[in-house]
Amino acid sequence: MKSALFTRFFILLPWILIVIIMLDVDTRRPVPPLTPRPYFSPYAVGRGGARLPLRRGGPTHGTQKRNQSRPQPQPEPQLPTIYAITPTYSRPVQKAELTRLANTFRQVAQLHWILVEDAAARSELVSRFLARAGLPSTHLHVPTPRRYKRPGLPRATEQRNAGLAWLRQRHQHQRAQPGVLFFADDDNTYSLELFQEMRTTRKVSVWPVGLVGGRRYERPLVENGKVVGWYTGWRADRPFAIDMAGFAVSLQVILSNPKAVFKRRGSQPGMQESDFLKQITTVEELEPKANNCTKVLVWHTRTEKVNLANEPKYHLDTVKIEV
Repeated sequence: MKSALFTRFFILLPWILIVIIMLDVDTRRPVPPLTPRPYFSPYAVGRGGARLPLRRGGPTHGTQKRNQSRPQPQPEPQLPTIYAITPTYSRPVQKAELTRLANTFRQVAQLHWILVEDAAARSELVSRFLARAGLPSTHLHVPTPRRYKRPGLPRATEQRNAGLAWLRQRHQHQRAQPGVLFFADDDNTYSLELFQEMRTTRKVSVWPVGLVGGRRYERPLVENGKVVGWYTGWRADRPFAIDMAGFAVSLQVILSNPKAVFKRRGSQPGMQESDFLKQITTVEELEPKANNCTKVLVWHTRTEKVNLANEPKYHLDTVKIEV
């Protein structure tokens, strides 16, 4: 048995020695030095050892040539601001209608809301509402004289003129930025597409209005891209047979015509739009929008008169709730 083990040992011994010699030779080989990675400093050395920051991309002449050969992106044109003048007055549905209007305005880019109360002072209800609305806004107030509150007389004249005066005062000492003025009453419903249409107004743009004048809609009649008449249910002989919600005016036109306002004296009922537009444009200059005035994008949806007959019949709530 021992002789068999010795025989196997002597057979394996040469192979064990060969493995030991190879391992010994490999461990004696010189280890190549590690090559350090190049270090790029974000600074260049100037005079006196001062470190100057390098521009991103490196200072090489070839890189500069490549950058110069690339076309530089053109700055995007500034989006014109839409100034929406909204007259409002205290009534049971006031907050409800302002809420509906604010929900629309929040979805319109670059819009400034000019809310003008028919009151001797700003009300707490409207002030709180605007503070929570999250919209760029201006809160004004001016009362309508009592003698002009009779039925049949034009309404919201003083309030619209106050909005015009604010705009002119805001831009009187600075170069006017691109802008469009729109008279947005709070008893209307507006499509978001309407604001896209009016934003390209060069002077005065027009479009149809739904549910107005005793008809399903009223609109300017257009031929070859020009307004040639009016589809209306009331006094088609008006110079501009159009609703207040049916036009927008370039801010530059408003500033270039500082005396253009809504008139009280000499203005007949239903003629305020015509009396105002006559001061700043002509029918031939009007810019038809909404697919050549064939699409209705604003509706005169006056809120139904609220029935509050039961209010005086019952005790008032002990909790004061703003409606």
